[in-house]
Amino acid sequence: MNILTLSHVAKHFGEKQVLRDVDFSVPEHTVFGFVGQNGAGKTTAMKLVLGLLSCDSGAIEVNGMPACYGNTPTNQFVGYLPDVPEFYPYMSPAEYLQFCGEIAGMGKKEIRERTGELLHLVGLEKEKGRIKGFSRGMKQRLGVAQALFGRPKLLICDEPTSALDPAGRKELLDILVSAKEQATVLFSTHILSDVEHICDQVAFLHNGEIVLQGSVEEVKESRKTAKTAIEMERPEDAKLLLSQFPFLKLAGHRGLSLEDTGRLWEILHFIAENKLPILRAERQEPALEDLFLEIVGKGKG
Repeated sequence: MNILTLSHVAKHFGEKQVLRDVDFSVPEHTVFGFVGQNGAGKTTAMKLVLGLLSCDSGAIEVNGMPACYGNTPTNQFVGYLPDVPEFYPYMSPAEYLQFCGEIAGMGKKEIRERTGELLHLVGLEKEKGRIKGFSRGMKQRLGVAQALFGRPKLLICDEPTSALDPAGRKELLDILVSAKEQATVLFSTHILSDVEHICDQVAFLHNGEIVLQGSVEEVKESRKTAKTAIEMERPEDAKLLLSQFPFLKLAGHRGLSLEDTGRLWEILHFIAENKLPILRAERQEPALEDLFLEIVGKGKG
């Protein structure tokens, strides 16, 4: 079953067309990567799903029910983590989650149990201090707990790792993978390595349209452009190879990239014949980042 479906959705602000004919579905119990450059319209699409904006055309369904502008009943199925979540700084994490449960009308026992469960999930069960002293990563983790508190079927995360350091990113990504057991995760991002690490499905948004979608493996296979990376010990040898084999591409001071892997033997024969010291020759499978740069017309040279 698809927990979220966008069908031919369009949205413009004045003369600017932000989304045009956006069409994709998010299967239940997956981590779905919604990928696009900054300003591509990802946040606009999220706001349409949440009923914070109205579609110009098209339709959105959440858990089989139509989502609409305003007080949409489908938000009962949705938890939302914005890119910069805000909290009452004088509260502790447990106090804040208890407050959220009280607003939602939950019983005291359920609030207590859910608070403990979610603080454990996000690794904040031992944090008794006030939220005002939290790092950006700790606030993002608390935001995940808050978004999951009402047991949503769909967890929407809008650029959750964009401002985190590597350690904070890894912690949050691990939490989102764990959260898949409780809810489908729609993960909006422009960081392609994060998508490769945790996503089951992906959709690429470019110029307001979905230009590619499917499982991560299907998407990578759709444009399989494996390369061979060659790294020489001396920069002058890399330049020599480039002069002998113009189809190579320079990568740094002593690295080379080869797209036509069928000609690797010629290069290795030349290296051996001339006794050039080589550090490595490695086949590299296509990365989502390379694929996306190719799609948006900014492929690496």
